[in-house]
Amino acid sequence: MATAVQSVEATCFTSRPAAEAYLGGVCFKLGPPQLIGAELEWLTAQLPEYVRPDLAALAEALGPHTPRTIDPTSPAQPLPGGSAVTVEPGGQIELSSAPYYSARELCDYLAADQAVLTDLLSSRSILMSSGAADTRRPAQRLLQSPRYCAMESRFTGIGPFGKLMMCNTAATQISVDAGADPVAVEKRWHLLRAIGPALIAAFACSPRLYGVPDGQWASQRMRTWLELDSPRTIGTPHVADYAGWVLDVPLLCIRNDGTDWTAPDGATFADWVEGALDDVIGRPTPADLDYHLTTLFPPVRAAGHLEVRYLDAQPGDQWRVPIAAIDALLSGPGAMAEALDAALPTAERWRDAAEFGLADLELRAAATALLSLAAAYSPDPEFVRLLDAAAERCCRGQAPSEER
Repeated sequence: MATAVQSVEATCFTSRPAAEAYLGGVCFKLGPPQLIGAELEWLTAQLPEYVRPDLAALAEALGPHTPRTIDPTSPAQPLPGGSAVTVEPGGQIELSSAPYYSARELCDYLAADQAVLTDLLSSRSILMSSGAADTRRPAQRLLQSPRYCAMESRFTGIGPFGKLMMCNTAATQISVDAGADPVAVEKRWHLLRAIGPALIAAFACSPRLYGVPDGQWASQRMRTWLELDSPRTIGTPHVADYAGWVLDVPLLCIRNDGTDWTAPDGATFADWVEGALDDVIGRPTPADLDYHLTTLFPPVRAAGHLEVRYLDAQPGDQWRVPIAAIDALLSGPGAMAEALDAALPTAERWRDAAEFGLADLELRAAATALLSLAAAYSPDPEFVRLLDAAAERCCRGQAPSEER
């Protein structure tokens, strides 16, 4: 028995430095930056009433591709292009791509999987809508898992934006390798955050959101993130501070065998590591810290690779444009240096970007410059055309939905 107890204790974190050292290895995995992936989200509606589809209808439509959050017995097979299907709390549907070696390959496979997914859902009269914010229906949570119950409970205690974010918004997310070495990781991380506000402005297309408090914002979707739980959603601009930030974010939930995953109010992961929760639960394991990482939502999230999380879902097939832009802007030292110069005047202006978008002339100039640079550095003729058109649109101060 003593040996078993010692073994369990050896797998638990009992000091902050040990947890920080672990995070350094799992958040930023080193290797040549080669791969790119994306997650695309769509709002869904059951026709003809335009109500949220129930989970049974989604499972019938998706068949063997049904995520296990809906049917624990599902094989959860990826679609032919390699994308996994997931369902978000309000019934939004998401494609999570496999990683690919080029933006062109990624976009081609995602487009093919989008077509398959559209056909599957339409077989049960379920519509996929490319809006970034639901303008017609009040927020309603379909998934009743302990995670989402705890999430809604915490966010409701802060303000009205949590349930709106969970149930009524959709995003375009892009993932890239962290970098070959710590210096490269720092540069890529810094650039992805620096260009964030300008790209939020460039791709903001959610000026309306049903049930949102009064306020005119270019991206109501991004507004929900910025105003719901800032310790969890703003993050840190510095790679060196990331592990410390992770440990100091209040716990969203604590997994257990029951249905109530509510975390003690205000308790952080560092508190858990250092024994403040010993009367509630034993010390955390690496699996607990891995899970805690999935409950953090900064604009750029470190998950071994780097996840860009700040972009609205785009109209139609225009999700290809931000994928092409980020791929081109990270394509080499020259592109990265020019992009950083263009982005620095608006770096960390997250709120202004979401609120004013391209109406802010400094953000408009940065967005136009970045998309023009991306067009100059993209190796793909179709992407060059799309990026040039997007740069011209930004110069005119028009949102993606207004593009001719």
